[in-house]
Amino acid sequence: MDQKIITLYDSYTHSQISRKDFMKKLAIITGSTALALTVLPLLENNYAAAATIDDENLIVENITYAGVEGEMKGVLVKPKGKKKLGAVVVIHENRGLNPHIIEVTKRVAAEGYLALGIDALSPLGGTPTDENKGRELIGKLDAEKNLQNYLKGLAYLRNHKDANGKTGCIGFCWGGAMSNKLAVADPKLLAAVAYYGSQPKAEDVSKIKASVMLHYGGLDERINAGIPAYEAALKQNNIDYKVYVYDGVNHAFNNDSNPTRYNEAAAKLAWKRTMDLFKEKIG
Repeated sequence: MDQKIITLYDSYTHSQISRKDFMKKLAIITGSTALALTVLPLLENNYAAAATIDDENLIVENITYAGVEGEMKGVLVKPKGKKKLGAVVVIHENRGLNPHIIEVTKRVAAEGYLALGIDALSPLGGTPTDENKGRELIGKLDAEKNLQNYLKGLAYLRNHKDANGKTGCIGFCWGGAMSNKLAVADPKLLAAVAYYGSQPKAEDVSKIKASVMLHYGGLDERINAGIPAYEAALKQNNIDYKVYVYDGVNHAFNNDSNPTRYNEAAAKLAWKRTMDLFKEKIG
């Protein structure tokens, strides 16, 4: 697919343009409104097309824990018959805790971890089925309260009866930015993995105690613009980190429910590197 279309869609999904303007510009690129409507389904998530994890060896439950204001909802997944596991918070993209991220949470658990996919939209009624509404709601979250809700999620995992007390986090897009924020805010965090997430302020990097792993798509100019300053600050403050930029792939390359941006080779390599880090840092 034309890279201009993918770049335009990325701008739209990150609220830089309205849906009306997006469709107008898409029609210009494709040549007509009819062709734009044909292309649109190829750009949007299709959960039926994504790989799924066999639940047979996993325990999956919907849980709640106390947030800043009311209960936070999430899906907690663990391998059957195992205790004293390293624990991982899984942080969704800017549409909420959708089927794709629930599946990612299962994938983390299948690797031998206690995994918690938190619904950041819990204070606003939870993740809606309409992804566009989910994207709108994300922008209405109070940033500081949202951060505290995730910190409470990490505390919930550390105190879980099946956990070994060691925690990490993994986030994608909006969630990648949250992974970086958690690395800054939680000195007990041992591993923070950010997939194509925006970077923290350079002056905050000195607060990081976790090992940081950063995955970026080579074509993701919007997010990649922040890499040099972040890497310089990580080096300056002697933070344990690794940065990987995957040439020729787009933002959201790990999302296999989005066929136009998913890149299997990059996704598999990034996942292996991530699991190697978790094995080293949280068991």
